[in-house]
Amino acid sequence: MAKRLQQLALIDVELADLPPERRWREWKNRIEAVIFASATPVSRETLSRVVGSECNIELIIDDICDDLRERPYELVAVAGGWQHRTRPGYAGVIRASGAPTEPLHEVSQHEATVLMAIGYFQPLTRSEISVIFGKEVSRDTIANLRQAGFVTYGPRSPTPGAPYTYVTTPAFLSAFGFDSLRDLPDIEMLEDSGLLSRREFTSEFGSPAGDDRDETVEQDME
Repeated sequence: MAKRLQQLALIDVELADLPPERRWREWKNRIEAVIFASATPVSRETLSRVVGSECNIELIIDDICDDLRERPYELVAVAGGWQHRTRPGYAGVIRASGAPTEPLHEVSQHEATVLMAIGYFQPLTRSEISVIFGKEVSRDTIANLRQAGFVTYGPRSPTPGAPYTYVTTPAFLSAFGFDSLRDLPDIEMLEDSGLLSRREFTSEFGSPAGDDRDETVEQDME
């Protein structure tokens, strides 16, 4: 940490000696370089460390997106930050090439629906998740989702025994291409398909915490 602060102190972020056009280009190059080098989405706070106080990061992001319009990869907003990603239309070509790519954590259909339930109603205990599905959700299912990095422990439940609750992580948002939990698909689609039962959950525990979903993830990131 101390070494990074020393390195930041050596960087001229304001670039006051450069004409406006060159200053803007340098800030743009820095932002693109930081995002390109990062293995995870880069937050606005992180980017602000390498540019001047008058730099409008959102406008620079727009400029970079325009530059990449004809490229096979793009800059996308995910998990509260930005990340370079190949365009979905090239996924088949990339797989067919056999080129090594970052391994994906595969989850079963059941694990994926459990993950979505946690995303919609978090924080949830395992017992509460089981109520949503009308049958017991095993410890192994939760353990697999934790191992994949998609869920983590939340606050302890105020119910008897004070069991741990589970919440989704920024890695979940990133893996599924969501900028925030507000981007989750319409829950009624999952209810209509019979994968989730919000009515059973609501009758048992009251209103779900859907309105607090973003706050939960922000707490988890701290």
